[in-house]
Amino acid sequence: MSKKINKSELVDAEIIIGIQKGSKDSLNSLYNSFYPMVLQFVLANNGDEDEAKDIFQESVIVLYNKVKSGGFELNSKLKTFIYSVCRRLWLKRLNQKSRNSASELRDFEEFQAVEYDLEFHQQKDAQFLQMEKALMHLGEPCRTIIEDYYIKNQSMQEITEKFGYTNADNAKTQKYKCLQRLKKLFFQP
Repeated sequence: MSKKINKSELVDAEIIIGIQKGSKDSLNSLYNSFYPMVLQFVLANNGDEDEAKDIFQESVIVLYNKVKSGGFELNSKLKTFIYSVCRRLWLKRLNQKSRNSASELRDFEEFQAVEYDLEFHQQKDAQFLQMEKALMHLGEPCRTIIEDYYIKNQSMQEITEKFGYTNADNAKTQKYKCLQRLKKLFFQP
């Protein structure tokens, strides 16, 4: 199930990697690519250029902190992510100023809406179903060992006693072998 990577995804990935490495070029690229969009949005919604710069800078800080904290996964185009963060920040600022209401906000770009969350959760549900099927085909004692350890949070010592292994290291070895079998079942087409 290979997905074709388009040019914007490649550029997005390069920017994220550049941020991880502390590259000023990546931040400049981010600014050149997305600031005009934010400026247009803020100006169209009762803001000025200075406010657009502030909002954009705050969104870059949000992105930077997420990337630097590790484990950041970009689940949309970087443009969509930046726009969504800027939109949220601008809404918050407008509400603080009471200059405008959220219902009057004019959008120029796509933003991550509830549909994105719904799609994401549907994908996760499908993966859980796939994992459940893989577990059902795993067989005993592997299924019970995996369920006891990962679902019931039992210790390796408890599993050792339950299955009569001579020590916890033997139980860990068996759990590892079971996980390898589960991976094969899970990733089978």
